Order: sequence, then structure tokens, then C-alpha cells
Amino acid sequence: MTNATSLLPRGLALCALLAAGALSPAAAAEPADQACIGSYRLQDGRDVDLAMSDESHYRWRMKDGTSGKLSWAAPGDWTSTLGWTERADGHRVALPDCASGRIAFDGIAGERLAFDVIETRFVSAGATLAGRLVLPPGRNRVPIVVLVHGSERDSARDYYALQRQFPSEGIGAFVYDKRGTGASGGRYTQNFLTLANDAIAALREARRLAGARAGKMGYQAGSQGGWVAPLAAKIEPADFVIVSFGLAVSPLDEDRAAIELDMTRRGYGADVVAKAMQVADATAAVLESDFREGYEQVARIKQRYGAEPWFKFVRGNVSFFILEKPEAELRSVGPTLFPGTPMDYDALPVLRNLRTPQLWLLGGEDIDAPSAETARRLSALAKDGAPIRFTVFPHAEHGMYEFELGADGSRLSTRQPAAYFPQMRDFIKAR
Repeated sequence: MTNATSLLPRGLALCALLAAGALSPAAAAEPADQACIGSYRLQDGRDVDLAMSDESHYRWRMKDGTSGKLSWAAPGDWTSTLGWTERADGHRVALPDCASGRIAFDGIAGERLAFDVIETRFVSAGATLAGRLVLPPGRNRVPIVVLVHGSERDSARDYYALQRQFPSEGIGAFVYDKRGTGASGGRYTQNFLTLANDAIAALREARRLAGARAGKMGYQAGSQGGWVAPLAAKIEPADFVIVSFGLAVSPLDEDRAAIELDMTRRGYGADVVAKAMQVADATAAVLESDFREGYEQVARIKQRYGAEPWFKFVRGNVSFFILEKPEAELRSVGPTLFPGTPMDYDALPVLRNLRTPQLWLLGGEDIDAPSAETARRLSALAKDGAPIRFTVFPHAEHGMYEFELGADGSRLSTRQPAAYFPQMRDFIKAR
């Protein structure tokens, strides 16, 4: 988002902030404190989860999908902006002493929930991975869900709120840093088989740590994890799989569908879509060669269609990057973007033969990973007897976020659907 100071050179912007008193010693923001991270039960019965957003901000979430970013206002006092919009929403959070485990959300007092937490390190295919088991307190057997990464490179242990939200509902959660991220060793990869074996190792470790408390065990996976978790459950049985905003088509088909949606949502017809699919064919050749070949084909396509009005709207899931960057940069940077990704991976054989109960949650407005073909395939599989249930949230995009449009037409995420977390919780507890 552009503000007045961001239009100035860095030095002048800093001077403007100083002149306004924004960076004066009396108003210096205090950093976010790791001791504040946790789930809190408010006196009105609601739970609010507090996680780090960055070094200077927190993110709060509730199970009804509402969320906001907290910014320092005064010692112990934080103000909230709506979702990811940077627009004030009127909420205030008091964090007078995080070590005490107390919070006040809009003046309603709350206390941090206590969980049984075990930090661990476990080995998978030569990599030592950092994991954490979070159980509701007590001795009863509980279902346990292993949280499987998408393609992000951040630490799941640092940022996944579900590791606390599930335990607050009587469900254990095992969270681990994907290989090559956070505190985990190994080289980062997007090879689905490698990641599936890592997920299996995580489930085994969760079962070992939980011991007699381990009930049914399964996976919850977002985005790219939608290819990984069903494969893991097929290799080694699990009791359930939840896929959030994942796909039952290949990564290349994901990009093609996104390009087609780029055209149709702007009113272009079949003739333009056919031309755009030629663009998708050209960029696919680069992707399939791991950025070693295909540049002549991309150059020809850009020369043929680059001046046509629809061409500037071609983005896809990754094609825009190939169209915008020079060949030298693509050859250098490209192989690091999707290391090991099987671009033509066919998910259907696994899904067709998987007898594990599955819940798929899709965004009807997902322009990064369009869900229409996945929903069609899931429906056909269910009709053929596969144990699949799915929900399409009509107003949600990738990440399962509802949104509003900014003045420039950009999407500003506001919240998650109210039924999103409850559906996952109920699916795990009911099975």
C-alpha cells in the first residue's frame, strides 16, 4: 500500500516521519514479544490466538475466521487493522504482562490456554527436521493432526496458528518445519515424494511422542500440501486427510487454468483464450526444462501477441514471471524457485485409489489455484465411491481468505470464511 512517505526518497521519508514525531523517542514502538504468543480464552467464551506477524507486529485470529494485525499504540496497548487491509477495525488488545498469561481483547479479559508441548527433532531421508507436538492437557486419547506445509519457505513452527487452535478444541497438533526452512536441516525441495516421506516421518514421530494418548491420526495440508498429503496417506495409511485450497490437477494445469481465468474474468472470449493457451504452452516448455530451454518459443510468442490488448493481463500462477524477466535472470534464478517440482504430476491415480476419508476445502474465487476443475474431479471421484467430501467457499481466494477490492482493483484479504475452521474441527472429531 502506498502512503505519503513512501513516495519520497528514503532519506526524505525518514525526515518527514521525524518531523511528524512518528519516530520520536517517546513514541518508539516496542517490539513484539515471543512471550505473548499463544491462544487465549476470553471471559465471554471466545478464543483468540496471538502469533507473530513480524518483529514489530502480532496477528490475532479467531475461529470464526476474523483476524487482524496489531500495531503498538502505547506501552502494553495495541490497535488492530482489519485482516490484511491496513485499515483500522476498532479492536484494541491489552498486553500488560505477557509472562502472566493474561490479555484483554476490547476490554474483555482472557487467560492463555495451557497445552502439553513437546519439542523434538527427527530424521527423514537424511535430513533432521524440527517438530513440535501440542496436546490438550490431560491423559485422554485424542485425535492428532499433522500440519503439512505448502510451498512457503517460512517456519511453520513460528507462524502456524492451527498448532494451537486445534488443541484448544481437544485435538492434538504436530507442526514441523519443512526441510530447508526454519530450524530444519536438509535442502529445500518441492519434490512431492520427498515431502510425502517427510510427512510420514512426522506422523510417526507424533505417534511416538503421544504414546498412549494417540488416537486417530491424519493430515491437514494447504496449497502444495494438497499433492503431498494424499500421497503420504497412500504410501502409509492414515486415518484422515484434510486438503485446504489444494488441487487435483498438475502444477502445469494449475498455471493454464489461472491463465484461462485471467482472460475470462476480463470478458475475453474463446478466440483470446486459445491464444493465451499458446502462451501457456511456451512458458510450460521453460518450466518442464527447469529453466534450461524454451526461451526461443517464449520470444516468438511475445513477438506475435505482445502488442495485443489481452497480453498484459496474462499472469497465471507462474507464467507472468517467465514473461517479465530477461532470459539471463531466468536461467540463474529459475531453478531455485521450484526445485524438484514434478510439473506434470497427475494426482488422480492416488486419489482414485485412496481409501482414506478426505475433506477438501476450496476457494471459489481462487485465481492462483483455480478450483473449478478440482471440484469437478472430486465430485466424480465421490460419485464413484471415493470417501471424499468437499466444500467450495464461494467468496474465498487462495489461502482461504475472503477479500475486498482496493481502489486499484487489487485484492485485500479481510478474513477467512466463518465455517472454515469448524469444518476441519468437526471432520476430525466426528470420524
